[in-house]
Amino acid sequence: MVELKKVSYSVKDEATGRKQDILKDVSLRFEDASITVITGPNGSGKSTLIKLLMGLEKPTSGQILFNGEDVTPLSVTERAKRGFTIAFQQPVRFKGITVKKLLSLASGSQPDIGQMCNCLSAVGLCARDYIDRQVDGTLSGGELKRIELAMAIAKGGEVFLLDEPEAGIDLWSFEDLVRIFNRLHDKTVIIVSHQHRILETADKIVLFENDRIVSAGKREEMFAKLAERPALCAMRVKEV
Repeated sequence: MVELKKVSYSVKDEATGRKQDILKDVSLRFEDASITVITGPNGSGKSTLIKLLMGLEKPTSGQILFNGEDVTPLSVTERAKRGFTIAFQQPVRFKGITVKKLLSLASGSQPDIGQMCNCLSAVGLCARDYIDRQVDGTLSGGELKRIELAMAIAKGGEVFLLDEPEAGIDLWSFEDLVRIFNRLHDKTVIIVSHQHRILETADKIVLFENDRIVSAGKREEMFAKLAERPALCAMRVKEV
């Protein structure tokens, strides 16, 4: 289980010199074997929360616990060793590195071709066409996103942090993306998304607004609450 206890994160506004709150007093639990989708307006702190969970940023105050251990001071590498895996909103390009090499690095071993094929096919890519491709500008944003998700699957772990996994996905079926989430359902999966189809995969939905949690609850309960908030209608995107 992952738990946040009164986590706050602030930065200094360079123009005014004043403290700017990005997240304030966030207390939240992410249960084992569950999918939680975090949604809310842009700038409400959702992606920052993912960075805090992975250790890319450190809270200004509060604690982050994993299975009862305080992991707040731990680095990205130390959290990865404990089973944290992240997929970014904008995938990183690795010029000169092949997909095969990335999958090997992600897994921490030398997976055989069959294992690599399974990881790539899980995200809708044919291993024969991609295994020796370089991860560079010749790949589209959608292809990079799928390769990054394949890396997350190859790495494995207990906690999967996915920041807008649908970003850059065009012709790739959302149903394939949903199948990935279902495959990870025995893990702790935390997703930032606005897409209605992804919200439908959630066991729990957390709504952020103005640097804090506005509401959180089971999927059906939260759908009803979102429907009562016209200002958030842009988040209730129709199925693709």
